[in-house]
Amino acid sequence: MKRISSIAISLICFCGTAMSQSENYKMDWSAMQASADYNPQPEWLKDAKFGIYCHWGVYSVPAYSYEWYPRLMFMEGRKEYAYHKEHYGDPHEVGYEALVPMFKAENFDASEWADLFYRAGAKFAGPVAEHHDGIAMWDTQTTPWNTVLMGPHRDVVGELEKEIRGHGMKFVTTFHHARLLQRYKNDKSRTRTPDFWDMWDSHFPYVEGLPTASENPMLKLLYGNIEPENFYRPIWFEALREVIDKYSPDVIWFDAWLDMIPEQYLYEFAQYYINDARSKGKDVAICRKQSDLPLDVSIENLEKSRKQNIEPRLWMTDETISTDSWSYTEDMELKKAKDLIDVLIDVVSKNGVLLLNVSPMADGTIPVEQREILLSIGDWLKVNGEAIYGTRPWFIYGEGPTTQPEGDFANHKEFLKVKYSPADVRYTTKDNNIYAITLGAPVAGSPITLKSFVSSDMPSGVKVKDVSLIGSNQSVEWAMAPEGLKITTPVLSGDKAVCFKIECE
Repeated sequence: MKRISSIAISLICFCGTAMSQSENYKMDWSAMQASADYNPQPEWLKDAKFGIYCHWGVYSVPAYSYEWYPRLMFMEGRKEYAYHKEHYGDPHEVGYEALVPMFKAENFDASEWADLFYRAGAKFAGPVAEHHDGIAMWDTQTTPWNTVLMGPHRDVVGELEKEIRGHGMKFVTTFHHARLLQRYKNDKSRTRTPDFWDMWDSHFPYVEGLPTASENPMLKLLYGNIEPENFYRPIWFEALREVIDKYSPDVIWFDAWLDMIPEQYLYEFAQYYINDARSKGKDVAICRKQSDLPLDVSIENLEKSRKQNIEPRLWMTDETISTDSWSYTEDMELKKAKDLIDVLIDVVSKNGVLLLNVSPMADGTIPVEQREILLSIGDWLKVNGEAIYGTRPWFIYGEGPTTQPEGDFANHKEFLKVKYSPADVRYTTKDNNIYAITLGAPVAGSPITLKSFVSSDMPSGVKVKDVSLIGSNQSVEWAMAPEGLKITTPVLSGDKAVCFKIECE
């Protein structure tokens, strides 16, 4: 403990060597891309289409509410506050730090996780490296609040990196720690008990009398109760640099709130990561939400939502396996494999990539129900992956009666209600093939008319040579007609999406 305390004190005192903020320092994002010969949309990611990551950390210990438990447990009147008081003690006296030793990860097996992700059909995978709560999941010098010095005493990021790469997948790390810094410490007007929206741009609410306002050096670090100059470079930037140096991730993904980080540090991160990748001869991707980084160096990421049409640039959306929480809770409701497969198909048809979150228990167990969903997705991809991996959008993403809401995360609850039917079709293409994917299994013998094949916007020279059903030896009846390409549905099994391979001359 003396060693940990000394690290805490030295970190608080350390301001780091700040990047020059003089007017002579110019942040030219487009020049950065050009000078490094950097492609922000790497071809391997365009081909991969599907990745998996995990919300797993100390916030998994209560298995209650969702991953913002560390914040909400300090807000009187919230159910999380009452739960914490009943199960662990009054939050004024027993803070989030009390949960850290309970995160033991005794059943965590990185090889087992990687094998599951591989069998689910993911082409890249990895952990949340650091969430809003500031607990680093690797062997770090940026904070004593890490899983090597505390909790499970294991390098979670390092173990997963080794096993995920060993299974032939690319490696992703996600960062949410821009929100950790206490930005309301000196706001004397905030004396009332905070509500959900109060102190929005800090994860932990600064309120006198709570551990979040403690002067204890260790707690100051945990709750981000430090000066900005002791956070931006020594903690926010250095965490990224460390993970790049130690684990060389193929994708670094950011949650929101990068707009709260001074641009100079964002620029320095991007420059460091891109130059590091170039020196290693590898192609990497930076994913961000909203407009937190220029598209000259990054990929747009949505959350629990999707694009309306084909985007000219590669994009990504992250979905979670549950209908609500990203972290494990005892009462979580899970989505159906069919619905997640439909989301994947819709995303891919519009030039997107799906990053699916799973929610392990605090002990490192991925529950059977989640495993079964992942394996069901993998079984579908094993048969139909030809229509997903390595494909590109056709001239139109699809057709059918089902519509989706406008907007991004603000409408995520409406997106959750969207249920596709076999009448909804999505297209992808590869080589001389066009894949028509029905979002569900049509009734055997029923007619399907693909109207897009007579569209005046269809690329010239497309002439259908044959139609087959992927994963089946059955012959498929088809014919061109003034209304479109007509297909008679063969005998099918199950209720999941069906892929017709349309070979063209």
